[in-house]
Amino acid sequence: MEQSELMVRRIKEGTVIDHIDEGKGLQVLDALRIDGQDGSLITLAMNVPSGKSKKKDIIKVENKFLKDDDTNKIAIIASKATINIIKNYKLIEKRRVALPNEIDKIFRCTNPDCITNSTEHIESIMDVIDKEGMVLKCRYCARILDVSKVKYN
Repeated sequence: MEQSELMVRRIKEGTVIDHIDEGKGLQVLDALRIDGQDGSLITLAMNVPSGKSKKKDIIKVENKFLKDDDTNKIAIIASKATINIIKNYKLIEKRRVALPNEIDKIFRCTNPDCITNSTEHIESIMDVIDKEGMVLKCRYCARILDVSKVKYN
């Protein structure tokens, strides 16, 4: 069988999210609410061979620059991801995602009785209890959250 390479065009301005855990690219797009409806070019490559791990996903989004909240969302889904900011086809910034000690307003508590899910309009705050094990705890009701089931705001 002949070996072939996948060629993906470079972006002029925007963000490349690299080293996403294999199969998690769609989840990252969903968390960032990137759906292509604004007309920006989006490239998603899934299960791409990788030197560090067996496979990875990569996302390229033209004309989108991530904010800190966006980076925190990615850290929850793919803790080894890197964010590359591209301007005029050149890499101007490269950063690794990292979980902060607390996460504000990114997603709702999974406890339906938590005050953050009431009509009080209180923004959620999650304390990161274990960064490696991805254990989060709601500051208001003390519920331990299953990261795979969080709902993003």
